Amino acid sequence: MPTTTPRIVIIGAGIVGANLADELAQLGWTNTLVLEQGPLDIPGGSTSHAPGLVFSSNGSKSMTEFAQYTIEKYTGLKGSDGTGSFLPVGGLEIATTDERLQDLHRRAGWNRSWGVEAHVVDTDECARLFPMLDRDKVLGGLLTPGDGLALAAKGTQIVIERARAAGVEFRDRTTVTDIEVVGGKVRAVTVDGDERIPADIVVSCAGFWGPNIGRMVGTPIPLLPLGHQFAWTTEVPSLVAKKQGPAGASAPILRYQDKDLYYREWGDRIGIGSYAHRPMPVDLDELPRYAPDEITKDRMPSSLEFTPEDFAGEWEATKELLPELAQTQVQRGFNGIFSFTPDGGSLVGQSREVDGFFVAEAVWVTHGAGIAKAVAELISQGYSNTDLSGCDLNRFEDALTTPEYVSETSQQNFVEIYDVLHPLQPRVSPRDLRLSPFHDRQVELGAYFLETNGWERPHWYEANAGLLDELPEEWAAPARDDWSSMFHSPIAAAEAWKTRTAVAMYDMTQLKRFEVKGPGAGELLHGLTTSSMLRKPGAVSYTLLLDEAGGITSDITVAILDEQTYQVGANSNIDFAYISRKAREQSAADPSKWATVRETTAGTCCIGLWGPKARAVMSKVSSDDLSNAGLKYFQTKQITIAGVPVTAMRLSYVGEFGWELYTSADLGHKLWDVLFAAGQEHGIIAAGREAFNSLRLEKGFRSFGTDMTSEHEPVQAGLGFAVKASKTDDFVGKSALAARAEAATTKLYCLVLDDRESVVLGKEPVYLGSGAEGSADGYVTSAAYAYTVGRSIAYAWLPNSVEVGDSVEIEYLGRRLPATVSVEPLYDPEMTRLRGDGEAEPIPAVELVQSNPDKVPAAV
Repeated sequence: MPTTTPRIVIIGAGIVGANLADELAQLGWTNTLVLEQGPLDIPGGSTSHAPGLVFSSNGSKSMTEFAQYTIEKYTGLKGSDGTGSFLPVGGLEIATTDERLQDLHRRAGWNRSWGVEAHVVDTDECARLFPMLDRDKVLGGLLTPGDGLALAAKGTQIVIERARAAGVEFRDRTTVTDIEVVGGKVRAVTVDGDERIPADIVVSCAGFWGPNIGRMVGTPIPLLPLGHQFAWTTEVPSLVAKKQGPAGASAPILRYQDKDLYYREWGDRIGIGSYAHRPMPVDLDELPRYAPDEITKDRMPSSLEFTPEDFAGEWEATKELLPELAQTQVQRGFNGIFSFTPDGGSLVGQSREVDGFFVAEAVWVTHGAGIAKAVAELISQGYSNTDLSGCDLNRFEDALTTPEYVSETSQQNFVEIYDVLHPLQPRVSPRDLRLSPFHDRQVELGAYFLETNGWERPHWYEANAGLLDELPEEWAAPARDDWSSMFHSPIAAAEAWKTRTAVAMYDMTQLKRFEVKGPGAGELLHGLTTSSMLRKPGAVSYTLLLDEAGGITSDITVAILDEQTYQVGANSNIDFAYISRKAREQSAADPSKWATVRETTAGTCCIGLWGPKARAVMSKVSSDDLSNAGLKYFQTKQITIAGVPVTAMRLSYVGEFGWELYTSADLGHKLWDVLFAAGQEHGIIAAGREAFNSLRLEKGFRSFGTDMTSEHEPVQAGLGFAVKASKTDDFVGKSALAARAEAATTKLYCLVLDDRESVVLGKEPVYLGSGAEGSADGYVTSAAYAYTVGRSIAYAWLPNSVEVGDSVEIEYLGRRLPATVSVEPLYDPEMTRLRGDGEAEPIPAVELVQSNPDKVPAAV
């Protein structure tokens, strides 16, 4: 338990700030001051006007867990009258189109994957649950019985009183005007112009005011305040008869996502929320400035004047869905301000630039208490018990935090909030923001681009369509259903075939990389990773970053370029922020062991040249010794290719012989051209991400954030080999590994679908028993059609009692697909193709199955 330090200042006493103070207090951290610019009983932010909907359905396991904790906590918060702060009325999402009904099956799968009760119900049940519905418009619905309404304002007041009783101080009517930073660390908060409050940790829970707080410390808070319409009807006859309290409800929250609308009973009225109107961005400098004593529940900075012209169409749609409301009118409404971000997620974590400055922003009531708990854990123990990578503040690249980008993408997310979006669906705009040096060549080859982190990434190339005429039948992709065929092309099969049988070029420029340099670089990385970093130059390591509890926070590739220069291939900007912060700490502790961390992604580029004929291509353009003796597997050296200086790394993420070839961005164009020309006689092609993902899964290569997160330890994730037994020195998380592995109850398994046609996409629930009902036994992480194997494969977390050969079922869009637990990796388990001389001929795919071709394929 901490002593009187550190001093924590929380900015904002809404649902997040108040709950964070309470969660810290429950952990014994009570040296906390919460500052609120409005009155404490009604601060005037989003919490004060939120309708309180809590919906668990989410494609993110972490966000679902945060919602479940909010439900659990607010159910237990009792007021002085003995009533709770949560109304467990359930949630009902209805479908009025076949497309939406199919999506409800997918969403039900999310819930069951994460252990939340959910049922797709028919029209009769929808009408029984919400009698006002016009049953002729409804095809079915998704019922989540555990969802409901959080009485946010009431619950927040209860946690404030509980935190106060534990010793937390709250000050309202106090405006933060500056944050003092010295030597890259927060030192104090200035309020009301001149009062200085010392602080070791400052947490911004200021909601849509967050960007203003971030500017005080030079940390971008990429969110956009947007107006969102909410209105109340006049009295509804059937609700008057129910005689519910003024804001009471008994029917489920109703979501009519086909029209971007939602509804909740509000005593004898219906409350209506709309995302159907035009985006309404808000300039914080133009918000009404009320004195604290002027703020009421009907008059607050976060509640703007209702614009009835934006609600007219939605009111007509509402009366069609709920005919009884034709007897009513819109009595009143407001345009409430909420926070939206470029990817729709929350913003949580410590600043990359300033130590001790944390944020918990863009958090809705649904996830408020859960995220507060996670941030309290992050502050008190250095890590959260729930994975935060999907909502980490530092996940955005710098180019994605500009006001222009944040504004456009956040407005797009507002428009799409209830849309049926495919997992691979790219944003419409902005596009062509980040282009590799090879982009024009890819366009010439007919690349079909998807977008990730602002990068344009080829998914397949139309130039390879002619290869489908040559493709052996056993390699061909099966016909797909409408959903799985979106953003898919059978050309990917030809690209996988050519990678396995000839040679292919993959654009790997988009992978995050940075340079760690200085006399302390090796020691820094040695203490942060599970591998030895005190090796000779030329060594390359696949290694893990762990938290103090032994959970995986990233997997990275580190190449030792010289005694003081390390190149890190990382997963995201989160890794860059983490290692940058640790470098500052080490340099400050011992200036003789300084290390700098420099972003290099934009200034460099990379081609993955992979396939059994890769060496034949390289022999035409480079005189360097690239034999196994000249450059061994997982080694690097400087070479030249047709006069282009290149850092060659002997590794592959597709399971074939070859190299990652790095050069500066200005030379990338030439590197592409000389390799492509040299490979023509060997059948070289450019290949895209769809083939890449299929090939990496055949080899059993994991993807952080999808296959494993901080909730998993290395052994259960199949990455025990990355924790070097020979490394006796301490590293982050080492002391927790043995106990955590011993306590693990789940493991990542490879599943092969029994039939040759079905495809799953990821996040589907998995059941151990045929026809099993209720919550799932596990869930799918990555999935793809494995062209080399001729069957769909999926990786899934399941109980560690499962054995190879066991039968399971994967639920895909409401259908159960039989699958079998397989050995892994399915391809090259002896690593002969990766470690060999690169000239081995591939085994035809038709020979890859066992004697029973309808069950598990044998390893290749």
